[in-house]
Order: sequence, then structure tokens, then C-alpha cells
Amino acid sequence: MKFRRFIDRYALIISMLIGAIGYKWFHQLDVLMPPLIFLMLFFTFCKINPLDLRLRLWHWLVLGTQILLTLGCYYGLLYGLQYCGHIWSLTFDDIHTIAQGIMICIIMPTATAAPIIAGKLGGSIQNLTTFSLLSNIATALIVPAFFPIVNPSADIAFFSAMWQILRRVGPLLLGPFVAAWILRLGYEAYFRHKGQPHTFSLSQTWASMPFYLWILLLVVLISNITHTLIQETYSGWVIITLCMGALVACLIQFAIGRWIGNHFPASTHGSDYSDVLINPKAAEFTINQKSQITAGQAFGQKNTALGVWMAQIYLNPLSAIGPAAYIIWQNLFNSWQLWYAGRK
Repeated sequence: MKFRRFIDRYALIISMLIGAIGYKWFHQLDVLMPPLIFLMLFFTFCKINPLDLRLRLWHWLVLGTQILLTLGCYYGLLYGLQYCGHIWSLTFDDIHTIAQGIMICIIMPTATAAPIIAGKLGGSIQNLTTFSLLSNIATALIVPAFFPIVNPSADIAFFSAMWQILRRVGPLLLGPFVAAWILRLGYEAYFRHKGQPHTFSLSQTWASMPFYLWILLLVVLISNITHTLIQETYSGWVIITLCMGALVACLIQFAIGRWIGNHFPASTHGSDYSDVLINPKAAEFTINQKSQITAGQAFGQKNTALGVWMAQIYLNPLSAIGPAAYIIWQNLFNSWQLWYAGRK
């Protein structure tokens, strides 16, 4: 039990250190990322009855705020840095790159691992799973419409870009979801046929698997980021500004998400009767507290791998430093949350 508590509190930091130190070896394992994500989501979705997934009021508030914050952040940085950019001797290209890099830290959809961390903290796994699906679909529609404005020089066709994004995230989101649903239906149908009705559920050992798979995946992600930063040559001020901007964007989004969840809890659209069955830790919290945790992770924990890919394909490739730095900040913040929750 002591070892398990230690892993729950410090595993994210340890995995990031391992990935950074051993990047020469671990970045070669990026071929394992898709199957790791698939398995991680499969075990997460096995906890959920798809009939329990429903849209909440805070889902739309978080999504709307994300869109407005994306627009405000990009244009605010673009004009603000033009006004005072001479202080750091920033060129127009530098300013444009910084605005793109920090903007993409906001427009990125919710991470596929967000329900795992939310579950560890006592949040609602099914509510966050619903938002993760909504967020990734919305990103596939918003990005092709917005990026041609951000980067006019890029040749971005709306339907082509939308298909590319959906093709990248769709199988990794819908594949595990469908597989878990088929397993649930097959299991329950088999026992009904035998005259022994059983409700499908995972044992505690298997229910913890997504978190440990996420630890392995994080090692590979951090090793890839470290390898890229070491191999490329970047402007010092641009790197510093993008990294600090990613930190501010991370903290602001977690804070706004938690505020929305606290003031517009999930109970406004039905009761969360199944939360405790899926995640026993949720029994320790009120509806407001669960929604606060869940909405905070929904807004703050991002699909950074997709963000890096979108920056490299559709924007200035240098702007990918923003989402690359974001993955470090969000996992440091999640590590602190897990440590603090364990201490309490």
C-alpha cells in the first residue's frame, strides 16, 4: 500500500525524469504510442456504461470559453507583442510564432488521459469522457476554419484538414469506446443466456491499468519532446516566451475550468448516481466538488501530441514548442494535484 501511494503521488514526475534522461533510447519507442493509448482508453471506457454518457451544462460553457479565449489570446498577443516587442528585439516572424504557439495551447482538445487523472482526484469519469469526445470533434471543425486566418500562407482546405484531424484522433477515441461497449454487451448477454444476469464491471486491479499505461506513455512523450528540442536550433527569447506563455495558459485554463465546474455543477442536468459505482473515490466529494475537479481537467489537461502535430503541419513549426512545453507544465500540475490529494 505504501508503494502504491508513492506511485500515485510521484509517478508522473518520475516518468518525466526518466523520459528526459533516457531520451536517446525511449524516443525510438514512439511506435508504441498508438497501442498504449488504445489500451489506456479501452480500460477507461470499460468502467463506463455508454448509456450514462450525457451532455452537461458545463460542457458547453467550457467549450465556448475555450473558443473565445483562443481568439482573445491570439490577437491580444499579436498586437501586444508588436507594441512592446522591440524591448526583446523580436521580429514580426518571432511575434507571429509566439502568438501561434500559445494560441494552440488553448485550442488543443482535451487529453485522452484526462478521465484517468480526474478519476484519481475524485472527479466524474463519464462526464469527462463525454467532454473528451465533444472536445476532439469540435477541434476538428474549428481548426480548419481558424488556422487559414492565423497562417494565410498555409494551404489549408477545410474538409481536407478536418478529415486529417478526425482520422488522427477518431480511431484512438472511437475504437476503444466501441471495443469496450461490445465487450460489455457480450458479457451481459452471455450471462443472461445462462440465466445468471451479471452487470459488467472491472476488478480494482484492471480498473487501475489506465494510470499505469499513462505513466509508460508519458515516458515516450517526454523523450520525444527532449529529442526534438536538443536536435533543433531555436531563438532563445522565443523559446523562453513560449515556455512561460504555455505555463500561464496551463494555470489559467485549469483555474477557469474549476471555476465553471464549481458554479455550474453537473447536477443541473440530472443526477450522477453512477459516479460512485464507476469511481469509488468520488464518494468523498459533493456534486460541486466533483464537477470542479472534472471541468478543471477538461479545460486544463490537453491532447498535446495532437497540438504539436497541428503546429508542425499547419503553422510555423517553431510554434510547436508551445504545446511541447505545455505537456511538462500540465503533468507537473497534475503531479502536485495527486500529491496534494494523497496528503489530504
